[in-house]
Amino acid sequence: MTKRNDNYDVSAQLARELGAPGTKEREENTEKAWEEYNAQILLDARKNARLSQEELAHRIGTDKGYISRIERGLTIPTVATLYKIVAAMGMTIELKPL
Repeated sequence: MTKRNDNYDVSAQLARELGAPGTKEREENTEKAWEEYNAQILLDARKNARLSQEELAHRIGTDKGYISRIERGLTIPTVATLYKIVAAMGMTIELKPL
């Protein structure tokens, strides 16, 4: 019976793909990941509110393409626009300490 080495170094893989911790490349990739995460949260919230992109856009006074770009992580809304979007979906944003 031969012994297999099934250990996998996740940290090393992340460093290869995203840059070493503390580097500018890693910071940029982390920022991009947060942008995509937040875009997905907004997409899920809109769908849960049973609104189309067009309906949401109309409620906040913009166009469907803008909502689409936000949900794909291509555009980051201002804080004021984020609050409009959230309110238009009948939701609130809660800020609390970590």
